[in-house]
Amino acid sequence: MQDLNGDSLRYHVLESAKNFKSSWLELGRSLYSVWKDKLYKEWGYNSFDNYSAREIGIRKQTAMKLLRSYYFLEKEEPGYIKEDYLQGAEPSKVPSFESVDVLRMAKNKKTLDKEDYENLKKDIFEKGKDFREVRKDLTSLIRSRQELEPEEAQERKRTSTVRRFIGTLKAIKQEMEILKLLPAPLVKEVSSLIEKLERELS
Repeated sequence: MQDLNGDSLRYHVLESAKNFKSSWLELGRSLYSVWKDKLYKEWGYNSFDNYSAREIGIRKQTAMKLLRSYYFLEKEEPGYIKEDYLQGAEPSKVPSFESVDVLRMAKNKKTLDKEDYENLKKDIFEKGKDFREVRKDLTSLIRSRQELEPEEAQERKRTSTVRRFIGTLKAIKQEMEILKLLPAPLVKEVSSLIEKLERELS
């Protein structure tokens, strides 16, 4: 590239853009220390949400995304928070915290395999894809995996529906017992049904 000596405006703009894009990592690191060590309490705030909203002007949702994205990189992909990576990376390829948050969600999806994860990682760290594009790709990938494994998807749906049903039955049974709305034998039958449903899940 021409005009990329240390004194040129073009170089200065590129460096400024890189610092701007990677500054979330420094903020994420600092916020993680504040959150983990509850330092906000020493500074007169009763919660991390209050501190982030009132002192640094960041909404709870954004602050938590920053925390999660930074912690995810520190734990799963530490190479990407090292100084030498950031210094060598092209500004257009330095990922945003939103992109890293999408990658974090992908890592936790059981429907995706290691290859799927590695491809998404390449899109984010090597191709510099925008997080909206990456999120769209992830949604399509999950949908296609579920279509390829309909039995597994169906089983997950059945399990989650039965769990919800058990939770509702338990809450209603408790209410019946407290208010004595039904005779004891009927309440016993509800307990028996709950046990049978729980056996279905085991």
